[in-house]
Amino acid sequence: MHDSSSRPRLGPLPWLIFGSRWLQLPLYLGLIAAQCVYVFLFAKELWHLIHKAPSLGEQEIMLIVLGLIDVVMISNLLVMVIVGGYETFVSRLRLENHPDQPEWLSHVNASVLKVKLAMAIIGISSIHLLKTFIAAGALTGLPFCSAEMLASIAENGPGNALKCAALTPVGVMWQTIIHLVFIVSAIGIAWTDRLMQSAKREEH
Repeated sequence: MHDSSSRPRLGPLPWLIFGSRWLQLPLYLGLIAAQCVYVFLFAKELWHLIHKAPSLGEQEIMLIVLGLIDVVMISNLLVMVIVGGYETFVSRLRLENHPDQPEWLSHVNASVLKVKLAMAIIGISSIHLLKTFIAAGALTGLPFCSAEMLASIAENGPGNALKCAALTPVGVMWQTIIHLVFIVSAIGIAWTDRLMQSAKREEH
């Protein structure tokens, strides 16, 4: 432990600039509120699955389960941003030797956080793409809309038409292209991080 008297005293301007990092605190608190919203959304979808399971087909159950997995993965992404971002850019959480300390947090930095976030985004994109492929499945035509989707649009209004529009051949193609862009971006970030780590090792 360092004595507080041994810490260098900051001038007014450096103190103001360094202290401005605490302006990010409301942002992380806002993400915690968003996490609560996702918990509510997960519970709502889970109740819908349990309540409607006897009347749902296998494909519909699979789509709902994939939606639940999607919510969990987005929630994991929020945890990484909240915990890792606060630890990296705001202040130490002082979780050393805590039994519940995440393994990745012990060596987290901006580069590690970027790679982990990129991998989490790829996972979320994979779930969305898989949901699209399952929904489009064996359907043909333009668009790939099932009878259930068309009935839902007629019953609930044109807002659900967006779901149907995503299942056109062009929509599926663009989802696939965007997913591949995410993968290439993650590979580029990881490769750049590896080059930086190699350069640091050579310097030492």
